[in-house]
Amino acid sequence: MIAFLASAAANPPPSESTQQAIGYPSLFFLVALGSLVPVVPTGALVSGAAVVAFHQTEPVALAVVFGVASFAAFLGDVALYWLGLRGVRSRNGSRWLHRLQDRVDNTTLEKAQNRLDQHGAAVLVLSRLIPAGRIPVMVACLLAEMPMRRFVRGDIPACLAWAASYQLIGILGGSLFPEPWQGVALAVGLTFVIGAGPTLVRRFRDRRA
Repeated sequence: MIAFLASAAANPPPSESTQQAIGYPSLFFLVALGSLVPVVPTGALVSGAAVVAFHQTEPVALAVVFGVASFAAFLGDVALYWLGLRGVRSRNGSRWLHRLQDRVDNTTLEKAQNRLDQHGAAVLVLSRLIPAGRIPVMVACLLAEMPMRRFVRGDIPACLAWAASYQLIGILGGSLFPEPWQGVALAVGLTFVIGAGPTLVRRFRDRRA
């Protein structure tokens, strides 16, 4: 998807409708997949798509990117939580639950559980905005056996805030450069730097310790 965005930005197709017909379904699929399987750089996808939409003549292009990204993220989160919840209620758990737990160390999980105790489902919003914060909070919610309905109520504003934040990064990148591909490169680079921030800080603290 990132390669497609860069190609579309550098060499726009003859019709914007053709670009949208390919780009929006791809964005939806990859963001939903990235929410379900946390290996796809979904933030970079949203920022890059926002850059391309910013340079289009369609006035609703940015609104469509926002709607597609937030809805796809929400569906992916709900699907992942449902799979994890089945594992919590099962005697032997499930591979989805075990995979989520393997991605979270005990210290991070304890912090997420404390935030969940203090703020309830509202912590989902913050977890979506903090890089690498979504999975620890989701595991904490699963271990606390938060009902699906309550999780959904907290995840809706979380996905809306997440999509808006990364779209703003894309709009910033698109507004700074005359060529769309330049904005895509900046937006994608920024999202990767933001995403790598917590890991670099953690490694620096470990070395000092």
